[in-house]
Amino acid sequence: MKKIKFLTAGLIAAMMVPAAAQAQTSELRRDRQDIRQDQRDLRNAQRYGDHRDVRDARKDVRDSKREYREDVRDWRRDARYQNYRAPFRYQQFRVGSTLRPNYYAPAYRPTWDSRWGVPRAGRGLTYVRHYNDLLLVNTRTGKVVKVYRNEFRWR
Repeated sequence: MKKIKFLTAGLIAAMMVPAAAQAQTSELRRDRQDIRQDQRDLRNAQRYGDHRDVRDARKDVRDSKREYREDVRDWRRDARYQNYRAPFRYQQFRVGSTLRPNYYAPAYRPTWDSRWGVPRAGRGLTYVRHYNDLLLVNTRTGKVVKVYRNEFRWR
């Protein structure tokens, strides 16, 4: 009976981790929506309002951008994305390098996310994390297609 309760608690905890990560990205999405709305309000104030309306709208845009920057900073400092250590030493990969399949195993494949500012991987390509670097790898041949240096920032 205790074993079942323990397994159930473990499953619940495992399901909560992706929900927390998803909550953070949805918060960033809402922040970007707030910035766009405040910028629309600023344009309308510049067209139809007086100088006080424009000043207030500019302050709202500034505050929204500050909030977004703080949330991005918090998101990057999240412990799940820090202190990543691969079971091998660091090697600086270049475009055209060939990786062994265990280098681009699912454990090293971060899910694509817009915060990195990189395009989605196409068919047959995947992103692989190697210490601070983000590599775009052809999964059929193991060749490195593109290298993004220092994409993962440390505390």
